[in-house]
Amino acid sequence: MIPFFVFLTPLFFLLQNSFFVHGILDPIDFLALQAIRKGLDDLPGSNYFASWDFTSEPCNFAGVYCDGDKVITLNLGDPRAGSPGLTGNLDPSIGKLSALAEFTVVPGRITGALPESLSQLKNLRFLGVSRNFLSGVIPASLGLLRELQTLDLSFNQLSGSIPWAIGALPALSNVILCHNHLSGSIPPFVSQRLTRLDLKHNELSGTLLPNSLPSSLEYLSLSWNQLTGPVDYLLTRLNQLNYLDLSLNRFTGCIPGILFTFPLTNLQIQRNLFTGPILPISQVTIPTVDISFNRFFGEISPLLSNVQNLYLNNNRFTGQVPAVLVDRLLSAGIQVLYLQHNFLTGIEINPTVEIPVSSSLCLQYNCMIPPVQTACPLKAGKQKSRPTDQCVEWKGQKGEKTNNITG
Repeated sequence: MIPFFVFLTPLFFLLQNSFFVHGILDPIDFLALQAIRKGLDDLPGSNYFASWDFTSEPCNFAGVYCDGDKVITLNLGDPRAGSPGLTGNLDPSIGKLSALAEFTVVPGRITGALPESLSQLKNLRFLGVSRNFLSGVIPASLGLLRELQTLDLSFNQLSGSIPWAIGALPALSNVILCHNHLSGSIPPFVSQRLTRLDLKHNELSGTLLPNSLPSSLEYLSLSWNQLTGPVDYLLTRLNQLNYLDLSLNRFTGCIPGILFTFPLTNLQIQRNLFTGPILPISQVTIPTVDISFNRFFGEISPLLSNVQNLYLNNNRFTGQVPAVLVDRLLSAGIQVLYLQHNFLTGIEINPTVEIPVSSSLCLQYNCMIPPVQTACPLKAGKQKSRPTDQCVEWKGQKGEKTNNITG
């Protein structure tokens, strides 16, 4: 009679070998990792996949973190600064990692589309695939990821519109889609946890409704798009902002004075079609304010004197430069004071005064002869003053544009 343990021995070694290959990892996750690996390679100089030996425990692979028998975090690529990253495509099998909560890819040369299967990852909270070469559209099915908090697909080659379903996600706190080729309008965002929205350097167009963005926003960058229409009612609600960049669009209308009381460290609304006077309601303490290349008119408010970098150039400001701005400039409290290309008529400053080396003043192309000679940007041109006929015709117009005057 053959002893019972003789039959058990082959089974024992089979189970032992299976454990050695799969460890405690769920077989579905194991196969998904294999498929993901087949779609990707290290770029020259990267050794990220050196630890991905499928005869060992996958939960010990670089960038793979497990909870029990499931993968919960997948960080593809060497995260150290300067790492060459990965090349290839993202395999749809990633949608099989059913417990995945975080998925990131380091900068590299990953191409192709973002897999639709990502929408199956119901626990996904962090999705970051930036600075690669992803193309195609952002899948509307990502709107099924109700737990998603951070979406970072910046610096890729994505096109098409931003799906409205993404704007409806309730837990979003960071949306970073800058430096792509996205077009169409910006969807309303409903999440009251949203603090960062970065959509700069795209091809977005259309208008922003007054209630389209939540008041929780602290960082808003929409620059380098083709957005239009007024934003005054919208901005009035965003009183938590510490960074605002609306530059290089086609926004119109006025800027509410209350905006200057927000906890901003940087206000950039240059190169738009904004109009009206600038009327802060209290002393402005924002370090950098750039409202250049618009159609603002009226006198310059002395409440701007505490701004360190103040760009008011290429507008339609009139009257005298407030003396308090001059005092702050000469005490090096203002580092940049650009007033060129307006309709200003005077500034009280001693022609022999020495402007601090750390400060810059430009007065060219106004309705006066600059009393001091200062270095201006090359784009300011060489003409010291505006032609007299422009200044005469502008006088009495109360800031309204005439047909034959350009700022």
